[in-house]
Amino acid sequence: MAKKSWQEKLLDSKDFPKVVEVTPKMAGRWGVKLGDTVVIPAPVEVDEIMKKVPKGKLITINEIRKILAKKHCATIACPITTGIFARISAEAAAEMAKEGKKEITPYWRTLKAGGVINEKFPGGVEAQKKLLEKEGHRIISKGKKHLVVDFEKYLYIPQ
Repeated sequence: MAKKSWQEKLLDSKDFPKVVEVTPKMAGRWGVKLGDTVVIPAPVEVDEIMKKVPKGKLITINEIRKILAKKHCATIACPITTGIFARISAEAAAEMAKEGKKEITPYWRTLKAGGVINEKFPGGVEAQKKLLEKEGHRIISKGKKHLVVDFEKYLYIPQ
C-alpha cells in the first residue's frame, strides 16, 4: 500500500473532531480537572485557523487551541493532536508549493509557545526564519531555540 501524502493525511479526519471527558492522566498532565472536557480536533480544523493568519501576523499553537476549545465548547483542546495536525498542515502546504500551487497555508506564521519557531516544520528553522524575516519579523537565538522578537505584538486574534 502506498504511503499517504501529507495532503491526504490533512483530509483524513478519522472520527475527529471529538469532545471527550478528561481522564485522570490528562488532568495530571495538562492542569485540568476531572469532569472537564477536551476536544481532539480534525486536522483540517487546525489548517483552517492557520490559513487565516494574515501576512505580518502570527499565531501560536496555544492560541489555536483556545480557538478550537471555544468552537467545540470544551475546556481545552488537546495539545498533542493540535501540534501534530499543525505539522501535517505545514507539510501539506510544502507539498502543495512543490507542486507549484500558490495558495498554500502560511504555516511559518504558526509558532510554538513563547514565540518559538517550530523546528519540525518543513525546511526547519532556517527556512521559516527566512519567510518570517521577509514579512518583517526579527528572529533571535536563545540557546537552541529561535524566537520571533516581540511576537505578542503581532498575534492574530480572530474575531
